[in-house]
Amino acid sequence: MAVKTDLDLSDPVAIKGTREFDAPVALVFAAFTDPTHLAQWWGPNGFTTTTSHFEFRPGGVWRFVMHGPDGRDYQNRVTFDAIEANKRIAYHHGGGEEDLEPVSFAQTVTFEDIGQGRTRIVWHGVFPTAEMRDFVIKEYGADKGLQETTARLAGYVATMARS
Repeated sequence: MAVKTDLDLSDPVAIKGTREFDAPVALVFAAFTDPTHLAQWWGPNGFTTTTSHFEFRPGGVWRFVMHGPDGRDYQNRVTFDAIEANKRIAYHHGGGEEDLEPVSFAQTVTFEDIGQGRTRIVWHGVFPTAEMRDFVIKEYGADKGLQETTARLAGYVATMARS
């Protein structure tokens, strides 16, 4: 079992992370489908997330604020492009609104049942340019943030699986 998220930064316009979870695929997928769940694990260590709008459907929008441990609020908007239950979530982040963080990318999260009640997910974010990818790593710590976020997800789904 992976005890951390394996990062792949070999593509200059992408951030890719893979992690295995001790929870069934339906449970891991469910953690993405409801803002009550997302509030428990979304974001790096020390962050909390407040959702103001959430429509989990293709074309639906998720508006949320990530509250940093330093007191800074990060406004975000995700638009869901495709959802296949227990298989894949594709979305794009960002847009032209002034209050949003200046970051746009396309993200696909795939879910794989690897047997014995375990799941592997792959997060694959693609940025418009190598400069944008490098910017989110430098300014937001997106690479480390992905590792911390998936670790929080692992802890949350393990707790869900036990209850």
